[in-house]
Amino acid sequence: MDVEAHVELTERLIGGVEIVAAYVLVFLFAVGVFDLRLTIGGLILSGAITNAGEVVALVDTVLLLFIIVEVYRTVVAYTREQSVLRIVVATAVIAVTRRVIVFKPGDFSSSRAALSVAIGLAVLIVALVGALYLLSPEEGTDAGVL
Repeated sequence: MDVEAHVELTERLIGGVEIVAAYVLVFLFAVGVFDLRLTIGGLILSGAITNAGEVVALVDTVLLLFIIVEVYRTVVAYTREQSVLRIVVATAVIAVTRRVIVFKPGDFSSSRAALSVAIGLAVLIVALVGALYLLSPEEGTDAGVL
């Protein structure tokens, strides 16, 4: 076997692994949706659905599911040899937003530490949204939808 044949074989193997990764993400998403359904049902039955902490936890779970979808989209785009930069930035926006939503200043050792993290998260969101804006395609195309 010459070098080109080896490269061809490894490229096919990598492509196969990418497809397996996509299926794993679909499975994780399905499990997450099923778990979310069970959680919502349990909260409704217990009456805890109106508890703010429980609602924040639900939003956190939903955003985690969105992250799984975006990682799936990244794998698919990469497999199709399409640009993944915008998808990765969109995923990062969702991930940082998730951190902001579950942010609790009381979880930190001092108010100074909480403030530092809050400022860091704000800077990250501004930078990521700016990057997303810069990566947006021309107006009038449907590719600009997150």
